[in-house]
Amino acid sequence: MASTGTTLERQLLAASPADQAGMLSRRLIYIDTLVQQYVDKQAIPGAVCLIARKGKIVYHKAFGYRDVASQTPMDKDDIFRIMSMSKAITSVAVMMLYEEGRFLLDDPVSDFIPEFKNPKVLKRLILNKRDTSFVAVPAKKEITIRHLLTHTAGIPYLHPLQLKARIPQFHSTQPLTLSQTIPKLAQLPLLHEPGEKFTYGLNTDVLGYLVEKVSGMSLAEFFSRRIFKPLGMDDTFFYVPQEKQNRLVTLYEEGKDGKVIPHTQPAAYADYATKGAQTYYSGGAGLCSTVVDYAKFMQMLLNGGRYNGAQILSRKTIEIMVKNQIGELTTWNGTKFGLGFELSDARQAALMPGSEEIYRWGGMYFTDYWIDPKEELIALFFTQVWPSKHLFLSKRFQVLTYQAIVD
Repeated sequence: MASTGTTLERQLLAASPADQAGMLSRRLIYIDTLVQQYVDKQAIPGAVCLIARKGKIVYHKAFGYRDVASQTPMDKDDIFRIMSMSKAITSVAVMMLYEEGRFLLDDPVSDFIPEFKNPKVLKRLILNKRDTSFVAVPAKKEITIRHLLTHTAGIPYLHPLQLKARIPQFHSTQPLTLSQTIPKLAQLPLLHEPGEKFTYGLNTDVLGYLVEKVSGMSLAEFFSRRIFKPLGMDDTFFYVPQEKQNRLVTLYEEGKDGKVIPHTQPAAYADYATKGAQTYYSGGAGLCSTVVDYAKFMQMLLNGGRYNGAQILSRKTIEIMVKNQIGELTTWNGTKFGLGFELSDARQAALMPGSEEIYRWGGMYFTDYWIDPKEELIALFFTQVWPSKHLFLSKRFQVLTYQAIVD
């Protein structure tokens, strides 16, 4: 058994009896009760959940509604805005180019995006009604590709200077491209010296532009040619095609009474996937996908880089992606971070069922996933609510996943 998973090329099979994978169906039914409770009290509109172990799909169900107003039932192949779950796919794209010898991870990103040369570090931000200005000093080092993969470059989200420069934060309906916005981002000061802190932000959007610069393709084209088509991810896109838009789940927010209502402002948070110019490819938060499509991507990682007959990455590359890359630093959860993934450790394994080897992340609109190489298990919980007070629901889903393992 490799540290990243099995060396066998396991394919996700159609729903199989759970006992064939060392899990009990009668215990997995607890998930039905949990999720349905949250649908019934209108805390979530609906959800799609999938668990696969040893290449066998032991649980795959849809609950509630794709659209509450029309009472349209949720289907297992419905399409969700996966937001920051896009980051893992962009990180894999970067590592594919790394495997081709295009760069080393500690190369300065300015070797490929010259605007990042000679970065500055913010010392003072001056906010007033008329303008926003700042005082900055030269950084002691360049931003590297590794800094971007680990969110240690000092590039945040939703900073006043980014908003002033009109740099998209998650996605955009405007007629913009990465070649227009990332060079502008490069001119803004960093929040700290590269490598000194974990600062979650637009790092992966920069990496998306790096993929474009190195490959000579748009990020959408690279994803389609090099990842989605080889893996059979036929329902994953930056912008949902017209003929599939009826499967896109409505985005909700939590109302004052705790019940979900259709998302209101800003409208682009819901509209970007189907409206607007559809030219902005956010590697950090722009993709839409289905549970099954994303499960194929996860199974590829668990298989050591291979799925559907396609070798996307080497097992050895995935091994470094899931090792601690931030040293003594931690994420806001007190966890470690690899190259695109949050990592579990002994402390997390003691607090929640699972393994020390788990790697994971999630999406802002309440989508979550994790990969457990030791148990050869992948799990996904997708709904579509932002903001929500019930994000712990996916943790309860994790508990109910592991309590069904009996081998």
